[in-house]
Order: sequence, then C-alpha cells, then structure tokens
Amino acid sequence: MIHVTKTFLPPQAEYQSILKRAWDTGWMTNRGVLVQELEASLKAYLNVPNVLAMTNGTLPLQIAIKALNLTGDIITTPFSYVATTSSIVWEGCTPVFVDIHPEYLTIDETKIEAVITSRTSAILATHVFGNPCHVEAIEDIARKHNLKVIYDAAHCFGVTYKGKSLFNYGDVSTCSFHATKLFHTGEGGAVFCNNTELNNRLFYHHNFGHEGNEAFQGIGINAKMSEPQAAMGLAVIPYLESILEKRHTLVSKYLEAFKNTYIQTLEIRPETQWNASYYPVIFKNQAQLLSVKQALEAQDIFPRRYFYPSLNTLPYIESVSCPVSESVAERVMCLPLYPDLEKASQEQIISIILEHI
Repeated sequence: MIHVTKTFLPPQAEYQSILKRAWDTGWMTNRGVLVQELEASLKAYLNVPNVLAMTNGTLPLQIAIKALNLTGDIITTPFSYVATTSSIVWEGCTPVFVDIHPEYLTIDETKIEAVITSRTSAILATHVFGNPCHVEAIEDIARKHNLKVIYDAAHCFGVTYKGKSLFNYGDVSTCSFHATKLFHTGEGGAVFCNNTELNNRLFYHHNFGHEGNEAFQGIGINAKMSEPQAAMGLAVIPYLESILEKRHTLVSKYLEAFKNTYIQTLEIRPETQWNASYYPVIFKNQAQLLSVKQALEAQDIFPRRYFYPSLNTLPYIESVSCPVSESVAERVMCLPLYPDLEKASQEQIISIILEHI
C-alpha cells in the first residue's frame, strides 16, 4: 500500500546507539542530556536563538496562548489542521475566522483588520503546507492594534523566508515533530521564541511551573519531550539534506506532470526556500476529487484530504462564512510524498490522476 506519507526511519542501530546513552544512565525523561543535545543541534541547524522541545505539536500552541495571557478573541484561519482551532477553544478563547488567499492558501491578510474588535487579543495564523503567511503585513497589523502573533508552523521545518528561518517570525512559532513530518521524533514538537522573558515563561509552563526542584514560578503542565523521542530526532538529523533533496525531486515530477492540466497546485510565496513538506492538488470540484480518490484507493494508493472540512464549520464553534476556504477544502487532496516513494509508484499515481480528470 502507498500512503500519503511514510515515516523516515534511520538505521535502527544508529538510533539504539544514541538511545543507549540515556539507557546507561537510566534517565528517560525530565529534560535529559539527549533532549538538551537535540535542542542545541536544532538551534544550529535552523539558525534560531531558542528551541524548546515538547512531547507533541499541539501543546506548544496551547502553552503559547497561556504564556501570552491571551483572552477573548483570537483571529485565525479556517484552513489548517483541527489543532489550530481546538487549541484556541481549549484555552478558553474564541476563534474568529478570516478567509484564505486562493493561491497561497494562507490567511488573507487583507481581511484581518475588518474583524478586529476590543475583544481581539491575537492573531494565530498557519503557514499552510510550509508556505509562509504574509508575515510583514500581519506584523504591521499586530503592531497597529497591539496584538500578539502566534504562527502554527507545524509544516515548516527547514523553511526559510527572505533568508531566515520561518520560525523567527511572530511572538511565538510552533512546530510538529510527528512521525509523518519530514523531521520527526516519533511524536513531538517544539516552540520557538526570540524574546528571552517570554521564552522563560514558555519553559516553566511546559514543566509544571517548576522553578528549581522545590519552587514554582506559576501554573504549568507536563509537555516535556522524553529521551527516546530526542534520540530519534538526533538519529534523523544527519539525513535531513538527503530527505529534502528526494522530496524536491518528487515534487518536480508532480509539477511537470500537472502543468498543462486544470489541476491547481500550491503557489509558493516569493523569496521562500520551501521544504516540500506536502504536495496538495486542487481539483475543479469535489466530485472530481472523489472520483480520483476512489480510483487511487482501488489500487491501494491512499492520498488524504488535507484539510477537510474547513474549520469554520466545526460543530463546537460559531459558524461563519469563509467561501474560499470552504471551496478549497472540498477540492484539495495531498498526494503521496516521502523520500523512498519509488519512481514507478509515482508514475502510477500520476497516470491514474490524468486518466480521471
């Protein structure tokens, strides 16, 4: 079977060799040497001032909302994974949806100011499929209205915009290190913050609020990454350049195959060095998508409808109209993309799609 993604697994002996260092000490969690080493390695690789590793990619969003003391309304995108919206609701705030750009698929920055009220405390936007939001416009709006900015950068590992890591934008950026991502720790995530004081707050929030062994700086939860997770990340890092190269080769083949069809592909924002994290295609209508999906699945090929449904239609929020997001969500599907996807398999995928459009 061919799935939309496949976990990259480094040689097992290499993973075990790294994990043995924690095994020999008996220190499996609570910010051991491997977690600290992973954070240092990621700081160097990504060229960012701070990295705080966590046990998954959702808790960083929730902790960011808590650390920024956000209340009331948070402006956000309807086109993202559900965690973007559920984190806002979970932390007692109200998501206010702004529709998306029809080509970049990120929040439409030109529509943000129209929904700002006295209740608005922040903007939480997603760099969709690793494609940057219009960060300059969002920063200008945030400064003008005294708002905080959080970026859900779950797909953005290795992406640079205007020469620097996409994680360097906003008050806080978060990332997922889930097994399906191009860099992963099995399950995991991280938070990125350039402000030292805020970074310290994020740190104690992710560790029960501890300040040393016997004092507490404030409220916190347990979001710490474990040593086995960190060991996986350390084992994957040496393969990152090869992973990225192979993914870009596959993307190039998809692009060439669909360039003279009506299929819409993702428009990458200028001055972006993209990471080929996903390969979304947008069909003319939902019926066409479902026809192609059925044809692929009949051959044991399983793409995925990222992101469906549009989050403004979730049952636990007040529904508002976001026509672009709703339309795209009905018509978009991500095709299989991972380093060891075989050439013949990709050609089969392409052939099936071309036959059914």
